[in-house]
Amino acid sequence: MRICVISDVHYKYAPRDAFDRANAQAALSFLKQAVGQYDLMVLNGDIFDLWFDWKFTLIKQYFPLLHRLAELRENGCRLVMVSGNHDFWFNDFFRQYLDAKVCNDAYTLTADGIKMLFTHGDLHTVNDLRYKFFRRLIRLRGSKMLFSLLHPDLALWLGAKLSRSSRFRQMSSLLQSKKSAGLGHYAEYMLHKKEYDLVCMGHCHRPGITRLKRGIYANSGDWTRHHSYLEIIGGEVSLKYYKTKEIQDAKNVSEDRPRGDDPDPQPQPAELSDQ
Repeated sequence: MRICVISDVHYKYAPRDAFDRANAQAALSFLKQAVGQYDLMVLNGDIFDLWFDWKFTLIKQYFPLLHRLAELRENGCRLVMVSGNHDFWFNDFFRQYLDAKVCNDAYTLTADGIKMLFTHGDLHTVNDLRYKFFRRLIRLRGSKMLFSLLHPDLALWLGAKLSRSSRFRQMSSLLQSKKSAGLGHYAEYMLHKKEYDLVCMGHCHRPGITRLKRGIYANSGDWTRHHSYLEIIGGEVSLKYYKTKEIQDAKNVSEDRPRGDDPDPQPQPAELSDQ
């Protein structure tokens, strides 16, 4: 089986600068060349910087990305959408129009003799009680209903404010490392106690593959800096990077990017050493 795992694209309906636009074009270019290459694509959270589909309304700025996903599905690639901390208010659009499976927290699969778990990872950071409280509150049925009653223009303005506030919240590198370590601890627990062979996450924007005694923890990274993804071919996982002119364009303007926009300002190793 040929599987692609991608996360943390943070595709924006209102790009702020050339950096956002270049990253969006890179993601669209990657999805176009992915047509016919995979049996399954797991969209492992934060594909969109904000998502909501009203009863009769959709965010039109997402059309290019939705069109690419439709092309993948039409050419035989199954789609699985796992909610992230930016895109979680899913109604019926993905199920009805893209024939995609939508998972609120995690997706499990057994193929080619290995048992796999896919989850975004935002539930498994440490020292982040404020976010976990907010996560529970914002996902209440009543919160979703209230948001749906707002005019889309007002709702998206409010959503952009919340997203921007979260994005620019500063944290020390030590705190960021502790939070990211929580993902590794969770993966180790699931490999050991739940007998998974492979745990795939995103969220921390730190691409890597860690080989543990009882299995593998793989992080697909992000498309705001690393432009990375995972391939699982015949049960073997590998970390890949997408390189195009659009990527170089993004790097050329990255110096103008506010430091707080990327939770991992220092480059990280592509693959972690065996443990």
